[in-house]
Amino acid sequence: MISGTIIRISGPVIIARGMKGSKMYDVVTVGSEALRGEIIRLEGSDAVIQVYEDTTGLTLGESVANTETPLSVELGPGLLASIYDGVQRPLPVLLALSGDFIGRGITAPGLDRSRKWAFVPAVKTGDVVKGGDVLGTVREFRFEHRVLVPPLDGGTVTEVRDGEFTVDETVCVLDNRRQLSMMHHWPVRIPRPHKKKLDPVLPLITGQRVFDCMFPVTKGGTAMIPGGFGTGKTVSEQTLAKWADTQIVVYIGCGERGNEMTDVLVEFPELIDPHTKQPLIERTILIANTSNMPVAAREASIYTGITIAEYFRDMGYDVALMADSTSRWGEALREVSGRLEEMPGEEGYPAYLATRLSAFYERAGRVICSGSGERNGSITVVGAVSPPGGDFSEPITQNTLRVVGTFWALDTNLAYRRHFPSVNWIKSYSLYLDSISEWYSKTIARDWRELRDKAIFLLQKEVELQEIVQLVGPDALPDSEKAILDVTRMIREDFLQQSAYSDTDSFCPIEKQYLMLKVIVTYFTGVNLAMERGISLRQVQALPLRAAIGRMKDTPDAAAVRQILDDVNVTLSTVEAEK
Repeated sequence: MISGTIIRISGPVIIARGMKGSKMYDVVTVGSEALRGEIIRLEGSDAVIQVYEDTTGLTLGESVANTETPLSVELGPGLLASIYDGVQRPLPVLLALSGDFIGRGITAPGLDRSRKWAFVPAVKTGDVVKGGDVLGTVREFRFEHRVLVPPLDGGTVTEVRDGEFTVDETVCVLDNRRQLSMMHHWPVRIPRPHKKKLDPVLPLITGQRVFDCMFPVTKGGTAMIPGGFGTGKTVSEQTLAKWADTQIVVYIGCGERGNEMTDVLVEFPELIDPHTKQPLIERTILIANTSNMPVAAREASIYTGITIAEYFRDMGYDVALMADSTSRWGEALREVSGRLEEMPGEEGYPAYLATRLSAFYERAGRVICSGSGERNGSITVVGAVSPPGGDFSEPITQNTLRVVGTFWALDTNLAYRRHFPSVNWIKSYSLYLDSISEWYSKTIARDWRELRDKAIFLLQKEVELQEIVQLVGPDALPDSEKAILDVTRMIREDFLQQSAYSDTDSFCPIEKQYLMLKVIVTYFTGVNLAMERGISLRQVQALPLRAAIGRMKDTPDAAAVRQILDDVNVTLSTVEAEK
């Protein structure tokens, strides 16, 4: 075993001498309390180590032992409904071991070694298996957990067992004497392999109109939610976790305030999954790393989360990963970089900030999974960004913008006006519109893209008109432009605004979203035709159909909205005929 001694301590960063033979990212144990750490730089026989725990009390000359393995996570049955810290220590187990405050040097396996699982083999003796193949299945809650051959393993099955086993008991033996259990390890900083990455052509349906219709993200896509304090980043991510049409949710609380993470840990077990009517926690993995936890563990939490997400992707499932927030992760990088005395980049962040962000978001995607057969899985990454003072020009926001496909810009002014989700429709955008237009055209309606573009055009036109109104007042505008202000108010209040507390409106099916948008655009087109035939805007605004449009959000289903659409067409036609 490689071992050395501490020669320098600088916060979470220490330098150990006598570590010749060590490799980058090897996990080490430090001092008499066996604090865990990771080698992040090698200089001759000296190793620079970032420690995942508080280093208070360490002294020079204490020993450092190299485990000669990189930071890895345990992958197998038992992950679902788990609550981990940044290095996959189960927090309920740590609570039992050390009480309300996590003691130093305490560790626990990521998966329960005592629980037995009913393993049903999917292979038989004589079968040839390779990395990524399904060995068998385990029922975990209502979820089929597919036990996989580790990516780097393979061979001919000489023995396979059926029955109840713990995660570390052998369930399969290969001809090379390799014994496979239901659990395997994988280094968090190395992406898990796959056959091929697929084009982003399937939208991620979230039930939120501003996301699905205006600025969609695809399965396997990437999105960012930047916003200042109180704009609703965490609530937006929790809403996406609840309603997005994925089978698995990985929620990473990276450096968030303790009270926010407490709310998540308390609320998630109580939330009911709208798809299965079971507790949402049964298909969720929570990684809680609050702002007062050691900074090095915060930096590792992102990699822990994405590796667990890749594992479920390799089973052939769609995974939504919520990272809240990557700004705290960037701050952890900045602090460790400062301890290493590296040359700082913009605003003190390390020069490799953009590279680290790109490498993280690049692990998203919809892929053909490794192994036999054609299993497709996806990871959709949604990262929250907390720019200081809501300044979108700061480095984390700008570097993330370069690599993500969808930008949901939260607006403080909208949040103060109680408009939620507070997504600014002028600043936000999606690069996936062209790739998913075919799906919308075939599945929903051929004119979806046309309606969406028309609504965005009107909202942009409203901004120009508001500047004129502030100068000369609304009465100076002609009726045609007053009609634009009238219909954009409908788009904002009756379509984009959505209540998470409403049983009817918290989730809006995609067909209903389309019909709601069509109602508003049809109304606008009808109003313009009526005014061309000499009918005043005031007459049209007096019609009762405007109240019906305002009630669309509270209608129970798409059929009711379709009836409103028919009423709009009939009413406007009647008005023109009477004229």
